Amino acid sequence: MARAHRQFWPPGVPLALPQPTRSLWGTLLASAEARPAKTAFMLGDRTLTYAGLVQQAEALAGWLQRRGAVAPADRVLLWCQNSLEFVVATYAILRADAVVVPVNAMWTTDEVRHIVEDSGAQVAIVASDFAGALPEAGLRHVVLIGASDGAGNSAGKSEAGDRGADRRGIAWSAALGAAERPLPPRATAHDLAVLPYTSGTTGRPKGCMHTHASVQSANRAAAAWRSQTGDDVFLGVAPMFHALGMQNGMHLPLMLGASVVLLTRWNRDTALALIEGHRVTCWAAPPTMLLDFFANPQVTPERVRSLRLVHGGSAPMPAALEEAMRSRFGIVYQEGYGMTETASFLHGNPLQRPKRGSLGVPGPGADSFIVDPETLQPLQPGEVGEIVTSGPQLMLGYWNQPEATAQAFIELYGRRCLRTGDLGQVDADGYFFMTDRLKRMITVSGYKVWPAEVEARLHSHPAVHEACVIATPDPRSGEAVKALVVLAPGAALDAASLITWCRSTMAVYKAPKVVEFVAELPKSYTGKVLWRELQALERH
Repeated sequence: MARAHRQFWPPGVPLALPQPTRSLWGTLLASAEARPAKTAFMLGDRTLTYAGLVQQAEALAGWLQRRGAVAPADRVLLWCQNSLEFVVATYAILRADAVVVPVNAMWTTDEVRHIVEDSGAQVAIVASDFAGALPEAGLRHVVLIGASDGAGNSAGKSEAGDRGADRRGIAWSAALGAAERPLPPRATAHDLAVLPYTSGTTGRPKGCMHTHASVQSANRAAAAWRSQTGDDVFLGVAPMFHALGMQNGMHLPLMLGASVVLLTRWNRDTALALIEGHRVTCWAAPPTMLLDFFANPQVTPERVRSLRLVHGGSAPMPAALEEAMRSRFGIVYQEGYGMTETASFLHGNPLQRPKRGSLGVPGPGADSFIVDPETLQPLQPGEVGEIVTSGPQLMLGYWNQPEATAQAFIELYGRRCLRTGDLGQVDADGYFFMTDRLKRMITVSGYKVWPAEVEARLHSHPAVHEACVIATPDPRSGEAVKALVVLAPGAALDAASLITWCRSTMAVYKAPKVVEFVAELPKSYTGKVLWRELQALERH
Protein backbone atom coordinates (compact mmCIF):
# COMPACT_ATOMS: atom_id res chain seq x y z
CA MET A 1 0.00 0.00 0.00
CA ALA A 2 3.01 2.29 0.38
CA ARG A 3 3.02 2.64 -3.42
CA ALA A 4 -0.71 3.29 -3.87
CA HIS A 5 0.04 6.99 -4.12
CA ARG A 6 1.78 6.62 -7.45
CA GLN A 7 -1.57 6.91 -9.20
CA PHE A 8 -1.50 10.56 -8.07
CA TRP A 9 2.16 11.13 -8.93
CA PRO A 10 2.83 14.62 -10.38
CA PRO A 11 3.16 14.50 -14.19
CA GLY A 12 6.72 14.75 -15.40
CA VAL A 13 8.31 14.01 -12.02
CA PRO A 14 10.51 10.89 -12.10
CA LEU A 15 10.06 8.21 -9.45
CA ALA A 16 13.77 8.48 -8.67
CA LEU A 17 16.55 10.87 -9.60
CA PRO A 18 20.21 10.32 -10.49
CA GLN A 19 22.50 10.44 -7.50
CA PRO A 20 24.67 13.57 -7.10
CA THR A 21 28.21 13.10 -8.36
CA ARG A 22 29.78 16.38 -7.23
CA SER A 23 30.14 18.35 -4.03
CA LEU A 24 27.99 21.27 -2.98
CA TRP A 25 30.86 23.53 -3.97
CA GLY A 26 30.91 21.99 -7.43
CA THR A 27 27.17 22.58 -7.71
CA LEU A 28 27.59 26.24 -6.76
CA LEU A 29 30.39 26.65 -9.31
CA ALA A 30 28.14 25.30 -12.05
CA SER A 31 25.44 27.86 -11.18
CA ALA A 32 27.99 30.67 -10.96
CA GLU A 33 29.53 29.82 -14.31
CA ALA A 34 26.08 29.86 -15.93
CA ARG A 35 25.00 33.21 -14.42
CA PRO A 36 27.94 35.00 -12.71
CA ALA A 37 26.32 38.45 -12.60
CA LYS A 38 22.95 37.26 -11.31
CA THR A 39 21.99 38.26 -7.77
CA ALA A 40 22.13 35.24 -5.51
CA PHE A 41 21.12 36.96 -2.24
CA MET A 42 19.56 40.24 -1.17
CA LEU A 43 19.45 41.56 2.39
CA GLY A 44 18.33 45.12 2.94
CA ASP A 45 20.29 47.28 0.54
CA ARG A 46 23.07 44.70 0.17
CA THR A 47 23.35 42.16 -2.64
CA LEU A 48 25.63 39.24 -3.41
CA THR A 49 26.03 37.93 -6.95
CA TYR A 50 26.96 34.37 -7.82
CA ALA A 51 30.45 35.48 -8.88
CA GLY A 52 30.82 37.53 -5.69
CA LEU A 53 29.80 34.56 -3.55
CA VAL A 54 32.42 32.34 -5.17
CA GLN A 55 35.11 35.01 -4.83
CA GLN A 56 34.43 35.70 -1.14
CA ALA A 57 34.05 32.02 -0.25
CA GLU A 58 37.39 31.21 -1.88
CA ALA A 59 39.12 34.03 -0.01
CA LEU A 60 37.77 32.85 3.34
CA ALA A 61 38.51 29.21 2.49
CA GLY A 62 42.12 30.19 1.80
CA TRP A 63 42.38 31.80 5.25
CA LEU A 64 40.77 28.78 6.92
CA GLN A 65 43.25 26.39 5.31
CA ARG A 66 46.47 28.41 5.43
CA ARG A 67 46.05 30.44 8.64
CA GLY A 68 43.39 28.49 10.48
CA ALA A 69 44.99 25.10 9.71
CA VAL A 70 41.63 23.63 8.70
CA ALA A 71 42.17 20.23 7.10
CA PRO A 72 39.76 18.09 5.06
CA ALA A 73 36.89 16.68 7.18
CA ASP A 74 37.60 19.11 10.04
CA ARG A 75 34.47 20.48 11.65
CA VAL A 76 34.02 24.27 11.68
CA LEU A 77 31.43 25.93 13.91
CA LEU A 78 29.13 28.53 12.33
CA TRP A 79 27.13 30.69 14.76
CA CYS A 80 25.29 33.51 13.06
CA GLN A 81 21.84 34.75 12.10
CA ASN A 82 20.63 34.72 8.49
CA SER A 83 22.98 37.00 6.58
CA LEU A 84 25.13 37.20 3.49
CA GLU A 85 28.04 36.25 5.73
CA PHE A 86 26.29 33.04 6.78
CA VAL A 87 26.09 31.95 3.14
CA VAL A 88 29.69 32.93 2.36
CA ALA A 89 30.95 31.17 5.51
CA THR A 90 29.02 28.00 4.69
CA TYR A 91 30.49 27.73 1.22
CA ALA A 92 33.96 28.75 2.42
CA ILE A 93 33.92 25.83 4.85
CA LEU A 94 32.77 23.50 2.09
CA ARG A 95 35.42 24.94 -0.29
CA ALA A 96 38.02 24.11 2.36
CA ASP A 97 36.80 20.48 2.22
CA ALA A 98 35.61 20.82 5.82
CA VAL A 99 32.27 20.19 7.56
CA VAL A 100 29.81 22.92 8.56
CA VAL A 101 28.54 22.71 12.14
CA PRO A 102 25.61 25.18 12.34
CA VAL A 103 24.75 26.48 15.80
CA ASN A 104 21.27 27.53 16.90
CA ALA A 105 21.21 31.28 17.48
CA MET A 106 19.24 30.80 20.69
CA TRP A 107 21.64 28.39 22.37
CA THR A 108 23.49 29.23 25.56
CA THR A 109 27.20 28.91 26.30
CA ASP A 110 26.64 25.53 27.94
CA GLU A 111 24.76 24.22 24.91
CA VAL A 112 27.43 25.50 22.51
CA ARG A 113 30.14 24.00 24.70
CA HIS A 114 28.59 20.60 24.18
CA ILE A 115 28.60 21.11 20.40
CA VAL A 116 32.25 22.19 20.43
CA GLU A 117 33.28 19.22 22.55
CA ASP A 118 31.15 16.67 20.73
CA SER A 119 32.00 17.77 17.18
CA GLY A 120 35.68 18.37 17.91
CA ALA A 121 35.54 21.72 16.13
CA GLN A 122 38.62 23.88 16.74
CA VAL A 123 37.72 26.78 14.45
CA ALA A 124 34.57 28.89 14.58
CA ILE A 125 32.98 31.63 12.49
CA VAL A 126 30.80 33.68 14.80
CA ALA A 127 28.75 36.88 14.77
CA SER A 128 30.49 39.31 17.13
CA ASP A 129 27.45 39.68 19.33
CA PHE A 130 27.48 35.93 20.00
CA ALA A 131 31.23 35.81 20.60
CA GLY A 132 30.99 36.78 24.26
CA ALA A 133 28.99 33.60 24.86
CA LEU A 134 31.55 31.30 23.23
CA PRO A 135 33.02 28.69 25.56
CA GLU A 136 36.55 29.49 26.68
CA ALA A 137 38.08 26.12 25.82
CA GLY A 138 38.29 24.07 22.64
CA LEU A 139 38.56 26.71 19.90
CA ARG A 140 41.96 27.73 18.58
CA HIS A 141 40.73 30.24 15.95
CA VAL A 142 37.63 32.42 15.76
CA VAL A 143 36.55 34.54 12.78
CA LEU A 144 34.36 37.38 14.04
CA ILE A 145 31.58 38.78 11.87
CA GLY A 146 31.09 42.31 13.16
CA ALA A 147 28.26 44.83 12.85
CA SER A 148 30.22 46.58 10.09
CA ASP A 149 30.03 43.35 8.08
CA GLY A 150 26.24 43.51 8.15
CA ALA A 151 25.63 40.59 10.51
CA GLY A 152 25.94 42.16 13.94
CA ASN A 153 23.37 43.17 16.52
CA SER A 154 21.49 39.93 16.05
CA ALA A 155 21.20 38.77 19.61
CA GLY A 156 21.40 41.84 21.78
CA LYS A 157 24.63 40.76 23.54
CA SER A 158 26.50 43.42 25.46
CA GLU A 159 29.20 45.61 23.93
CA ALA A 160 31.52 44.62 26.77
CA GLY A 161 31.13 40.99 25.78
CA ASP A 162 31.91 41.86 22.17
CA ARG A 163 35.05 43.76 23.07
CA GLY A 164 36.28 40.94 25.28
CA ALA A 165 35.80 38.47 22.44
CA ASP A 166 37.71 40.56 19.91
CA ARG A 167 41.00 39.59 21.52
CA ARG A 168 40.35 35.94 20.72
CA GLY A 169 39.70 36.16 17.01
CA ILE A 170 40.30 37.79 13.67
CA ALA A 171 37.82 40.14 12.05
CA TRP A 172 35.82 38.82 9.11
CA SER A 173 37.07 41.61 6.85
CA ALA A 174 40.68 40.89 7.80
CA ALA A 175 40.32 37.18 7.06
CA LEU A 176 38.90 37.91 3.59
CA GLY A 177 41.38 40.73 3.07
CA ALA A 178 44.33 38.39 3.65
CA ALA A 179 43.68 37.13 0.10
CA GLU A 180 44.96 33.63 0.82
CA ARG A 181 44.38 31.23 -2.05
CA PRO A 182 42.74 27.92 -1.12
CA LEU A 183 44.13 24.53 -2.03
CA PRO A 184 42.48 22.64 -4.91
CA PRO A 185 39.09 21.26 -3.79
CA ARG A 186 39.09 17.55 -2.93
CA ALA A 187 35.68 16.84 -1.37
CA THR A 188 33.47 14.35 -3.19
CA ALA A 189 29.73 13.77 -3.08
CA HIS A 190 30.26 11.08 -0.46
CA ASP A 191 32.23 13.17 2.03
CA LEU A 192 30.63 14.80 5.06
CA ALA A 193 29.31 18.29 4.36
CA VAL A 194 27.23 19.38 7.34
CA LEU A 195 26.72 18.27 10.93
CA PRO A 196 23.47 19.83 12.17
CA TYR A 197 22.53 18.97 15.74
CA THR A 198 19.08 17.81 16.71
CA SER A 199 17.73 17.06 20.17
CA GLY A 200 15.62 14.10 19.10
CA THR A 201 13.40 12.69 21.83
CA THR A 202 15.74 12.67 24.80
CA GLY A 203 19.18 13.68 25.97
CA ARG A 204 21.80 16.04 24.59
CA PRO A 205 21.66 17.16 20.96
CA LYS A 206 23.09 14.68 18.47
CA GLY A 207 24.95 15.55 15.28
CA CYS A 208 23.32 14.29 12.06
CA MET A 209 26.02 13.24 9.60
CA HIS A 210 25.03 14.51 6.16
CA THR A 211 27.12 14.17 3.04
CA HIS A 212 27.20 16.44 0.01
CA ALA A 213 25.09 13.78 -1.71
CA SER A 214 22.39 13.46 0.97
CA VAL A 215 21.92 17.24 1.15
CA GLN A 216 21.63 17.50 -2.63
CA SER A 217 19.41 14.43 -2.95
CA ALA A 218 16.80 16.06 -0.73
CA ASN A 219 16.99 19.27 -2.75
CA ARG A 220 16.79 17.57 -6.12
CA ALA A 221 13.68 15.70 -5.01
CA ALA A 222 12.12 18.85 -3.53
CA ALA A 223 12.76 21.00 -6.60
CA ALA A 224 11.36 18.36 -8.94
CA TRP A 225 8.30 17.82 -6.74
CA ARG A 226 7.50 21.54 -6.51
CA SER A 227 8.50 22.45 -10.08
CA GLN A 228 11.00 25.01 -8.79
CA THR A 229 13.44 26.58 -11.25
CA GLY A 230 16.15 29.21 -11.49
CA ASP A 231 13.49 31.77 -12.37
CA ASP A 232 11.96 31.55 -8.89
CA VAL A 233 12.60 34.14 -6.17
CA PHE A 234 12.79 32.63 -2.69
CA LEU A 235 12.01 34.29 0.63
CA GLY A 236 14.66 33.16 3.12
CA VAL A 237 13.11 33.66 6.54
CA ALA A 238 13.53 30.31 8.29
CA PRO A 239 16.91 30.32 10.08
CA MET A 240 19.70 28.77 8.07
CA PHE A 241 21.11 26.94 11.08
CA HIS A 242 17.95 24.79 10.82
CA ALA A 243 17.37 22.25 8.05
CA LEU A 244 14.29 24.06 6.69
CA GLY A 245 16.18 27.32 6.20
CA MET A 246 19.51 25.76 5.24
CA GLN A 247 17.92 23.83 2.40
CA ASN A 248 15.10 26.06 1.16
CA GLY A 249 16.84 29.36 1.82
CA MET A 250 20.35 28.51 0.64
CA HIS A 251 21.43 25.19 -0.90
CA LEU A 252 18.34 24.53 -3.03
CA PRO A 253 18.10 28.02 -4.60
CA LEU A 254 21.84 28.02 -5.30
CA MET A 255 21.54 24.62 -6.96
CA LEU A 256 18.88 26.09 -9.27
CA GLY A 257 20.66 29.38 -9.89
CA ALA A 258 17.76 31.31 -8.31
CA SER A 259 17.65 34.46 -6.16
CA VAL A 260 16.93 34.64 -2.43
CA VAL A 261 15.55 37.59 -0.45
CA LEU A 262 16.81 37.23 3.11
CA LEU A 263 15.22 38.30 6.36
CA THR A 264 17.41 38.16 9.48
CA ARG A 265 14.55 37.72 11.92
CA TRP A 266 10.80 37.37 11.51
CA ASN A 267 8.73 40.52 11.02
CA ARG A 268 5.43 40.17 9.20
CA ASP A 269 5.37 43.73 7.87
CA THR A 270 8.89 43.44 6.49
CA ALA A 271 8.10 40.03 4.99
CA LEU A 272 5.07 41.51 3.22
CA ALA A 273 7.14 44.39 1.81
CA LEU A 274 9.80 41.98 0.54
CA ILE A 275 7.27 39.64 -1.08
CA GLU A 276 5.60 42.54 -2.85
CA GLY A 277 8.75 44.48 -3.74
CA HIS A 278 10.83 41.56 -5.03
CA ARG A 279 7.95 39.52 -6.44
CA VAL A 280 8.77 36.49 -4.32
CA THR A 281 7.42 33.25 -5.78
CA CYS A 282 8.43 30.57 -3.23
CA TRP A 283 8.27 30.65 0.55
CA ALA A 284 9.05 27.88 3.04
CA ALA A 285 7.33 28.73 6.33
CA PRO A 286 6.01 26.91 9.40
CA PRO A 287 2.27 27.30 10.10
CA THR A 288 2.90 29.50 13.15
CA MET A 289 4.62 32.05 10.93
CA LEU A 290 1.80 31.91 8.40
CA LEU A 291 -0.79 32.40 11.15
CA ASP A 292 0.90 35.65 12.10
CA PHE A 293 1.46 36.76 8.51
CA PHE A 294 -2.08 36.29 7.25
CA ALA A 295 -3.55 37.81 10.41
CA ASN A 296 -1.95 41.07 9.28
CA PRO A 297 -4.72 43.32 7.87
CA GLN A 298 -2.15 44.79 5.46
CA VAL A 299 -1.88 41.48 3.59
CA THR A 300 -4.12 41.62 0.52
CA PRO A 301 -4.38 39.33 -2.52
CA GLU A 302 -2.85 42.04 -4.71
CA ARG A 303 0.24 42.40 -2.52
CA VAL A 304 1.02 38.67 -2.47
CA ARG A 305 -0.05 37.82 -6.01
CA SER A 306 3.49 36.78 -6.99
CA LEU A 307 3.47 33.88 -4.52
CA ARG A 308 2.90 30.64 -6.41
CA LEU A 309 4.15 28.24 -3.75
CA VAL A 310 4.00 28.29 0.05
CA HIS A 311 5.08 25.09 1.74
CA GLY A 312 6.11 23.73 5.10
CA GLY A 313 5.37 20.98 7.56
CA SER A 314 7.05 21.49 10.94
CA ALA A 315 3.66 21.54 12.69
CA PRO A 316 0.01 20.75 11.83
CA MET A 317 -1.56 23.32 9.52
CA PRO A 318 -4.82 24.75 10.94
CA ALA A 319 -7.63 23.94 8.51
CA ALA A 320 -9.13 27.42 8.83
CA LEU A 321 -5.86 29.08 7.80
CA GLU A 322 -5.34 26.71 4.90
CA GLU A 323 -8.86 27.39 3.65
CA ALA A 324 -8.42 31.18 4.00
CA MET A 325 -5.15 31.05 2.04
CA ARG A 326 -6.85 29.06 -0.69
CA SER A 327 -10.17 30.92 -0.94
CA ARG A 328 -9.07 34.50 -0.34
CA PHE A 329 -5.52 34.59 -1.66
CA GLY A 330 -5.52 31.75 -4.17
CA ILE A 331 -2.52 30.16 -2.46
CA VAL A 332 -2.42 26.39 -2.07
CA TYR A 333 -0.33 25.47 0.95
CA GLN A 334 1.78 22.41 0.19
CA GLU A 335 2.12 20.42 3.36
CA GLY A 336 5.06 18.08 3.56
CA TYR A 337 7.22 16.15 5.96
CA GLY A 338 10.89 16.00 6.73
CA MET A 339 13.36 16.19 9.56
CA THR A 340 16.99 17.04 10.21
CA GLU A 341 17.89 13.37 9.76
CA THR A 342 16.48 13.49 6.21
CA ALA A 343 17.98 16.85 5.19
CA SER A 344 14.50 18.38 5.29
CA PHE A 345 12.44 17.16 2.29
CA LEU A 346 11.05 13.64 2.45
CA HIS A 347 7.28 13.72 1.79
CA GLY A 348 5.09 16.20 -0.03
CA ASN A 349 1.50 16.55 -1.10
CA PRO A 350 1.06 16.35 -4.89
CA LEU A 351 0.17 19.89 -5.94
CA GLN A 352 -2.63 18.66 -8.20
CA ARG A 353 -4.14 16.40 -5.49
CA PRO A 354 -3.32 17.47 -1.93
CA LYS A 355 -5.04 15.96 1.08
CA ARG A 356 -5.68 18.41 3.88
CA GLY A 357 -3.88 17.53 7.08
CA SER A 358 -1.69 14.85 5.50
CA LEU A 359 2.08 14.56 5.30
CA GLY A 360 1.66 13.79 1.64
CA VAL A 361 3.47 10.89 0.02
CA PRO A 362 7.14 9.88 -0.22
CA GLY A 363 8.91 11.98 -2.84
CA PRO A 364 11.28 10.83 -5.61
CA GLY A 365 13.61 8.07 -4.45
CA ALA A 366 12.00 7.74 -1.01
CA ASP A 367 9.86 4.99 0.50
CA SER A 368 8.05 5.10 3.84
CA PHE A 369 6.20 2.49 5.84
CA ILE A 370 4.22 2.12 9.07
CA VAL A 371 5.52 -0.44 11.57
CA ASP A 372 4.61 -1.57 15.05
CA PRO A 373 6.92 0.41 17.38
CA GLU A 374 7.55 -2.67 19.54
CA THR A 375 7.82 -5.53 17.05
CA LEU A 376 8.87 -3.41 14.05
CA GLN A 377 6.53 -5.49 11.88
CA PRO A 378 4.75 -3.69 9.00
CA LEU A 379 1.17 -2.60 9.67
CA GLN A 380 -1.85 -2.34 7.41
CA PRO A 381 -3.40 0.89 6.07
CA GLY A 382 -5.36 2.65 8.81
CA GLU A 383 -3.32 1.16 11.65
CA VAL A 384 -1.31 3.58 13.79
CA GLY A 385 2.38 2.87 14.15
CA GLU A 386 5.81 4.39 13.73
CA ILE A 387 6.80 5.95 10.42
CA VAL A 388 10.04 4.48 9.05
CA THR A 389 11.60 5.70 5.85
CA SER A 390 14.39 5.10 3.35
CA GLY A 391 15.95 7.24 0.67
CA PRO A 392 19.19 8.85 -0.53
CA GLN A 393 18.62 11.91 1.70
CA LEU A 394 18.99 9.93 4.93
CA MET A 395 21.89 10.84 7.18
CA LEU A 396 24.75 8.37 7.65
CA GLY A 397 24.09 8.31 11.37
CA TYR A 398 24.65 10.28 14.57
CA TRP A 399 28.14 11.68 15.09
CA ASN A 400 30.15 9.67 17.65
CA GLN A 401 27.02 7.82 18.76
CA PRO A 402 27.09 4.28 17.35
CA GLU A 403 24.47 3.01 19.81
CA ALA A 404 22.02 5.80 18.96
CA THR A 405 22.69 5.19 15.27
CA ALA A 406 22.03 1.47 15.64
CA GLN A 407 18.75 2.19 17.43
CA ALA A 408 17.69 4.69 14.78
CA PHE A 409 17.91 2.33 11.80
CA ILE A 410 16.26 -0.96 10.87
CA GLU A 411 16.25 -3.10 7.74
CA LEU A 412 12.89 -3.49 6.05
CA TYR A 413 12.17 -4.95 2.61
CA GLY A 414 15.90 -4.98 1.96
CA ARG A 415 16.23 -1.24 2.66
CA ARG A 416 18.04 0.65 5.37
CA CYS A 417 15.20 2.55 7.06
CA LEU A 418 15.26 5.36 9.59
CA ARG A 419 12.96 5.17 12.59
CA THR A 420 11.49 8.66 12.65
CA GLY A 421 10.01 8.48 16.14
CA ASP A 422 6.77 9.83 14.66
CA LEU A 423 3.50 7.96 14.95
CA GLY A 424 1.17 7.92 11.99
CA GLN A 425 -0.90 5.92 9.58
CA VAL A 426 -1.23 5.55 5.83
CA ASP A 427 -4.59 5.56 4.06
CA ALA A 428 -5.74 3.44 1.15
CA ASP A 429 -4.39 6.01 -1.32
CA GLY A 430 -0.91 5.87 0.19
CA TYR A 431 -1.05 9.28 1.90
CA PHE A 432 0.59 9.51 5.32
CA PHE A 433 -0.99 11.17 8.34
CA MET A 434 0.86 11.95 11.54
CA THR A 435 -0.73 10.98 14.81
CA ASP A 436 1.97 12.18 17.16
CA ARG A 437 5.49 11.75 18.40
CA LEU A 438 6.23 8.28 19.72
CA LYS A 439 7.16 9.59 23.16
CA ARG A 440 4.30 12.06 23.46
CA MET A 441 1.41 9.69 23.97
CA ILE A 442 -0.98 10.30 26.87
CA THR A 443 -2.54 7.32 28.64
CA VAL A 444 -5.92 8.01 30.28
CA SER A 445 -7.23 5.03 32.22
CA GLY A 446 -5.51 2.74 29.74
CA TYR A 447 -6.80 4.60 26.68
CA LYS A 448 -4.23 6.13 24.33
CA VAL A 449 -4.59 9.81 23.47
CA TRP A 450 -2.55 11.47 20.73
CA PRO A 451 -2.12 15.19 21.57
CA ALA A 452 -1.93 16.27 17.94
CA GLU A 453 -5.45 14.94 17.36
CA VAL A 454 -6.82 16.94 20.29
CA GLU A 455 -4.90 20.05 19.20
CA ALA A 456 -6.35 19.80 15.70
CA ARG A 457 -9.85 19.72 17.16
CA LEU A 458 -9.12 22.67 19.44
CA HIS A 459 -7.81 24.67 16.48
CA SER A 460 -11.21 24.29 14.82
CA HIS A 461 -12.87 26.29 17.62
CA PRO A 462 -13.38 29.88 16.42
CA ALA A 463 -12.14 31.36 19.71
CA VAL A 464 -8.90 29.35 19.76
CA HIS A 465 -5.82 30.87 18.13
CA GLU A 466 -3.28 28.26 19.23
CA ALA A 467 -3.24 25.27 21.53
CA CYS A 468 -0.78 22.79 22.99
CA VAL A 469 -1.91 19.56 24.63
CA ILE A 470 0.16 17.84 27.33
CA ALA A 471 -0.34 15.21 30.00
CA THR A 472 -1.10 16.18 33.58
CA PRO A 473 -0.91 13.71 36.50
CA ASP A 474 -4.29 12.49 37.70
CA PRO A 475 -4.91 10.37 40.82
CA ARG A 476 -7.78 8.47 39.22
CA SER A 477 -6.76 7.93 35.61
CA GLY A 478 -2.99 8.12 35.95
CA GLU A 479 -2.80 10.88 33.38
CA ALA A 480 -5.31 13.41 32.12
CA VAL A 481 -5.33 15.72 29.13
CA LYS A 482 -4.42 19.36 29.71
CA ALA A 483 -4.72 22.08 27.07
CA LEU A 484 -2.81 25.34 27.11
CA VAL A 485 -4.78 27.73 24.94
CA VAL A 486 -4.11 31.11 23.34
CA LEU A 487 -7.38 32.84 22.53
CA ALA A 488 -8.00 34.59 19.25
CA PRO A 489 -7.87 38.41 19.47
CA GLY A 490 -11.07 39.74 20.98
CA ALA A 491 -12.43 36.29 21.80
CA ALA A 492 -14.12 35.56 25.13
CA LEU A 493 -14.21 31.99 26.39
CA ASP A 494 -14.02 30.28 29.77
CA ALA A 495 -12.43 26.93 30.54
CA ALA A 496 -15.67 25.16 31.46
CA SER A 497 -17.30 26.13 28.17
CA LEU A 498 -14.33 24.94 26.14
CA ILE A 499 -14.18 21.62 28.01
CA THR A 500 -17.90 21.12 27.40
CA TRP A 501 -17.43 21.88 23.72
CA CYS A 502 -14.52 19.42 23.50
CA ARG A 503 -16.56 16.67 25.14
CA SER A 504 -19.24 17.23 22.54
CA THR A 505 -16.82 16.84 19.65
CA MET A 506 -14.53 14.01 20.78
CA ALA A 507 -14.43 11.00 23.09
CA VAL A 508 -14.61 12.05 26.74
CA TYR A 509 -11.24 10.53 27.59
CA LYS A 510 -9.65 12.60 24.78
CA ALA A 511 -11.23 15.88 25.87
CA PRO A 512 -9.08 18.14 28.07
CA LYS A 513 -9.83 17.77 31.75
CA VAL A 514 -7.88 20.96 32.44
CA VAL A 515 -7.71 24.11 30.32
CA GLU A 516 -5.25 26.90 31.03
CA PHE A 517 -5.37 30.13 29.07
CA VAL A 518 -1.97 31.66 28.29
CA ALA A 519 -0.85 34.80 26.49
CA GLU A 520 1.47 32.83 24.20
CA LEU A 521 3.07 29.44 23.74
CA PRO A 522 6.86 29.06 23.86
CA LYS A 523 8.30 28.33 20.43
CA SER A 524 11.61 27.34 18.92
CA TYR A 525 13.41 29.66 16.51
CA THR A 526 11.68 27.83 13.66
CA GLY A 527 8.18 28.29 15.05
CA LYS A 528 7.63 24.87 16.60
CA VAL A 529 5.74 24.85 19.90
CA LEU A 530 8.11 23.65 22.65
CA TRP A 531 5.72 21.08 24.06
CA ARG A 532 8.53 19.20 25.81
CA GLU A 533 9.26 22.27 27.95
CA LEU A 534 5.59 22.64 28.81
CA GLN A 535 5.33 18.93 29.61
CA ALA A 536 8.42 19.06 31.81
CA LEU A 537 7.05 22.05 33.72
CA GLU A 538 3.74 20.25 34.25
CA ARG A 539 5.40 17.11 35.58
CA HIS A 540 7.65 19.16 37.83
